[in-house]
Amino acid sequence: MKFIHIADVHLGAKADAGKKYSANRGEEIWESFAKIIDICEKKETDLLLIAGDLFHRQPLLRELKEVDYLFSKLTKTKVVFIAGNHDYIKWNSYYRTFRWSKNVFPLLSDRLGCVEFKEHETAVYGFSYYQREITERKYAKAKAWKKQKNEILLAHGGDEKHIPINRNELISLGYDYIAFGHIHKPITIEENKIVYSGALEPIDKNDVGLHGYIEGEIEDGKVQTKFVPFAMREYVHMHLEIDDTVTNMQLKEIIRDSIEERGIKNIYKILLCGFRNADIEFDVSNTDPFGNILEIVDETKPAYRFEKLKEKNKDNLLGKYIESIGDCESDSLEYMALYEGVEALLETKKG
Repeated sequence: MKFIHIADVHLGAKADAGKKYSANRGEEIWESFAKIIDICEKKETDLLLIAGDLFHRQPLLRELKEVDYLFSKLTKTKVVFIAGNHDYIKWNSYYRTFRWSKNVFPLLSDRLGCVEFKEHETAVYGFSYYQREITERKYAKAKAWKKQKNEILLAHGGDEKHIPINRNELISLGYDYIAFGHIHKPITIEENKIVYSGALEPIDKNDVGLHGYIEGEIEDGKVQTKFVPFAMREYVHMHLEIDDTVTNMQLKEIIRDSIEERGIKNIYKILLCGFRNADIEFDVSNTDPFGNILEIVDETKPAYRFEKLKEKNKDNLLGKYIESIGDCESDSLEYMALYEGVEALLETKKG
């Protein structure tokens, strides 16, 4: 039995509104989801498991129709999904009344439910959120009912406000595989048995690293899974080490070249570190060659020429302080003490 496990698609999300790259980001998330449907069809996947937060908020009726159309294109694949904390089932949710295609089996009760696929000797269990936060350890009581040879649980949560979990409790429930959602990075709690697929696409600046889906297979009672990188973009935190030879124009070239090397479709938070020329202040307000920079943080420090400062200030406290520390290596604690002291005294002098 072959399955694909996804979660946290967040259809309808507007990531980083106001940024240049964000205008089409919502469409990209829909496109990414549609490609998963194509993969299921091409690979003749038996089950598509969606572990919550298919939508970023309460789905509109027209959005459910779009999703159901995509599901209806599947000729071999059955779809099972639950609602998570973002698309939880409100009293007036369209989830309650929508009629899905015959190959779609939502588990939308707030109590543990089960759908059986006898042709695959598989039962899939799960329940949905009816509120944004659930602090009860609901999965501790969600034991498998032993309906079929292969038992799978769809789950969503894992932190204090969203159904806290315990690894040993999960193992004791009796499932062959637990497909988790809610945490946006792929995480394996128990190899081939308890797995977070992570978000299909990164949704905000904290979703760094690879994103994609889990491809799995159950044969003769054994489960094998692998993570498949898939996202159109990544959020990348990039550190750039700067020295005292770098000018503003050169910095723009360094940033452009670094982004080209890492991928121009990715979204970057750039941290500038090291020691810049003391006479230069970097202007990062106009440095975004491809329109994909979320933020540039300048943590560079001015590279002081201590000998010149000592000579220029030999008759005052600054000069005497530099002389008291003497020569030291640039990576030593003494150097940092010298640097911090000189910076403080220069600020005092300016004041």
